[in-house]
Amino acid sequence: MPTIKGLLAEYRKKKRKIKKRLREFRIFQRKKDRDIFKELCFCILTPQSKAVCCNEAVEALAGSNLLYRGSILAIRRKLKGLARFHNKKAAYIVEARNIFEDKQSKKLDIKSKINPEDILGTREWLVRNIKGLGYKEASHFLRNIGMGRDISILDVHILRNLKEFGVIKDIPDSLAKKDYILIEGRMRDFAVKVGIPLEELDLLFWSRKTGFVFK
Repeated sequence: MPTIKGLLAEYRKKKRKIKKRLREFRIFQRKKDRDIFKELCFCILTPQSKAVCCNEAVEALAGSNLLYRGSILAIRRKLKGLARFHNKKAAYIVEARNIFEDKQSKKLDIKSKINPEDILGTREWLVRNIKGLGYKEASHFLRNIGMGRDISILDVHILRNLKEFGVIKDIPDSLAKKDYILIEGRMRDFAVKVGIPLEELDLLFWSRKTGFVFK
């Protein structure tokens, strides 16, 4: 059974790497709309797929310009073997691109849809308007562009940790909005209790199950 003492010891070992990764996320805010859109697409791909494979896929799509100009069919071909449900996810990427693309200039404008002063409101907008994004994926996206200080990415790795530390009794089969908000609140309280910032605890938990700090 894991202990808080053990968790804090592990945090001390990984703290520098975790903080470095979070600083890299914050630098992302100063990048171009194309780069931010690429991160959004990465988060669209991640459900029920390996993050490293999704990263490989989105980098390949961006490198070939298919992410920004490719058809659903062309994107689908690139995703096959790297992301599950590649047919649906290819369509989600093109639909998201259409939402953020200026009809006259054909340039992406995603920054105007993100309000750094209202992250929870921005998350709600993303969930309502971008197919393929639930609360977990929208939170993941916001964290990866440096806006995740008060939100959690409740994937299976995080939920398993929360159960191990007694924050939740069981891992739910699915997370409706009210369940997501409830568990996120409990994780927020646990972060305060152990003295680890929420976004750092998120990466620490993820690394405990995967063996490395990624995104």
